[in-house]
Amino acid sequence: MSETPKFEVIDRRKIKAEEEKESQGQPAPVAAAVKAEAAAGPRLVVNEARSENTEAARPAAAANAEEATLGAELPPPPTAKESSEQKAAYDASAQRLEDLIRAQNPAAGPQPPLSFDHLVQQLYLTAMLQMGAGTQEGQRPRVDIVGARQTIDLLAVLAEKTRGNLTSTEDRVLQSVLFEARMAFLELTNMMTVQPAPPPQPTGKR
Repeated sequence: MSETPKFEVIDRRKIKAEEEKESQGQPAPVAAAVKAEAAAGPRLVVNEARSENTEAARPAAAANAEEATLGAELPPPPTAKESSEQKAAYDASAQRLEDLIRAQNPAAGPQPPLSFDHLVQQLYLTAMLQMGAGTQEGQRPRVDIVGARQTIDLLAVLAEKTRGNLTSTEDRVLQSVLFEARMAFLELTNMMTVQPAPPPQPTGKR
């Protein structure tokens, strides 16, 4: 809601009385300034700082309203007991799967635990594949430029949501991957949008 502008009303009676007192003891420029201010009459007072804060708060208010609407549509979160039981069942199922893989391939060792770097690298690899990387020689690259943009934007969301919670190495990896993915996207989109040069016009001479 926008604020109603406030008016400051100047009492000319007080101004005139103060003007007579101050003009006697003040230099001519100061007295002239007092007269000019009195002659200006009522003036509009705008709280600029608060106005700027109001403008800046509008996107945040819209985001909060959207989040509240989305939260109202979601089912209630699982209880701590439900989450604990589900995690235990998940871990047991994953262990059975790993045992089955190792039984079929005894040389395969245990899978390393996943980390934040694995998540970043997975998103980066997905974006590069969507931009045609890894295409075998002789085959036409299959490019999903819209999907690549969405994956790169997911990397940006990840960087925004984890700001201040990463180690220096994790943050450096994420920023480097995001930079490289954006550069590849720029190069590809520039190639797609550049208009080819028109063919030379044939001359009438033979």
